[in-house]
Amino acid sequence: MSKHVKIALGILTLGVVAIVGGKFALPLLDDFQQTDTSDARDTKGKITIGYDNWVGYFPLCSPEMKKRLRQSGYLLECVDDNADYSERYKKLADGKYDFAVGTVDSYLVNGAAQDYPGVIAAVIDESKGGDAIVAWEDKVASLDDLKSDKNLKIAFTPASPSDHLLKAISVHFDIPNLRNRRGWPIETDGSSQALQKLLKKESDVSVLWEPDVSKALAQSGIKRILGTEDTNQLIVDILLVNRRFSSKNPDVVDIVLRHYFRTLKHYRDNESQLIDDVANASDLKKDSVKALLNGVQWASLTDNAQRWYGVVSTSLPEEALIDTIDSTLEILTDYGDFSRNPIPNNDPYRLTNSSFVKRLFEKTSGSNTFGQAGANNANNVDYENSLSRSFDTLSAKNWAKLREIGTLKIRPIVFASGTHSLTLDGKSQLDAAAENLKHYPNYRLEIRGHTGLRGDKKQNKALSADRADAVKRYINITYGVDSDRMRSLGFGSERPLAKNSGESSRAYNYRLPRVELILVAEEL
Repeated sequence: MSKHVKIALGILTLGVVAIVGGKFALPLLDDFQQTDTSDARDTKGKITIGYDNWVGYFPLCSPEMKKRLRQSGYLLECVDDNADYSERYKKLADGKYDFAVGTVDSYLVNGAAQDYPGVIAAVIDESKGGDAIVAWEDKVASLDDLKSDKNLKIAFTPASPSDHLLKAISVHFDIPNLRNRRGWPIETDGSSQALQKLLKKESDVSVLWEPDVSKALAQSGIKRILGTEDTNQLIVDILLVNRRFSSKNPDVVDIVLRHYFRTLKHYRDNESQLIDDVANASDLKKDSVKALLNGVQWASLTDNAQRWYGVVSTSLPEEALIDTIDSTLEILTDYGDFSRNPIPNNDPYRLTNSSFVKRLFEKTSGSNTFGQAGANNANNVDYENSLSRSFDTLSAKNWAKLREIGTLKIRPIVFASGTHSLTLDGKSQLDAAAENLKHYPNYRLEIRGHTGLRGDKKQNKALSADRADAVKRYINITYGVDSDRMRSLGFGSERPLAKNSGESSRAYNYRLPRVELILVAEEL
């Protein structure tokens, strides 16, 4: 081959490479230019979650959650896979999903093939009435009927919480008929189809989830046999994070969890917006949405830290998540899904990572990060001026949701006999209480008035309310404590103290008239 030919071929090759390279490079350059010249240049990345349309997952993929993450520079993409758990956990393993949701039982069964590719970063919710076994009452009166009648037909959705509910009762109530899947099963594609089978009497029993449970029970002759409102730690939904992603991007996991728990609290405080948002997303009527929501018990950050992970320092810490994994394994093994424990080293802690919840709880516990205590930053509160902090206004309904922290230790607050006028001694006790209150700048104060057992009950209740109001007024005027931080209630003689062993009636009656100062806080 001549030198000129070689040169020509070289030039031609370079031209082809340039054309091909340009074909791929130009879109990348265009994409870069489009991003760089717009507000998208501040986007830090995209977070992908595999999920399905169970209402318990709604806050995680809600418009509110997406808005909050957007403000932190992240785009949230939620991929609905119609509850194909096997494919979901495979995509989690392949890194196509950064996060995935599921139930503990579904992860144990379907995650084993992928060597459990995610760690449980948080508990999302527990089904409390969202799932139920319903039946024609002339066919089935109780679960015992499932033991004796082998001709019954049961409609359910395989590889779903409905399936696990059947497995659980077969084990817990010793129903051998349910263990061999011959004759009785009618496998359906979702709860709505299982409901239709029941209504057409093609099945005697159906295992449903809301709103189909409510629809079934509205029909004459159909009764609830067992619902998850009567169970504990049976169907538990979890948030999984890809192991590699959690190791490389712990800060992003922190951001997702922080915004998720903020979103959860936002919806807890604004239930009407939650109902509207779910209705818009599902095309369900609001009554149906309410039925859906009634079957879900969401786990707050406090619940996760205290109950599910046990990362809060107590004498007997709960580890309900580990207990749930262990008890679910027992059900699945007894049922026959496993011949042995599938978790590596038989160690349930291989599946959990409490550090994210622990870190977030320690940062936010007692602070206002989740809207607990108004606009000021709790970490920068001046001790001497902490009583003057402002708090957000709460409705009576939201006040009722607060959890008790404890009762401030004070001597009895003395009033002039039969009145709500504070004595000097009573004011001195409130002065001491206010000094103690400075140590707890982030908690609200519930003031509860009580009277003795004698006298007219209606008058006692009015007097106790007046005394609680007087205490609230004194603390507000004297120390500038925000009135929105406090609530006063009068119980009269409705909540008497327990009588001490050997206590005389005179001493007991002396203790009954009292005003209690209770520190309360919003769930995190």
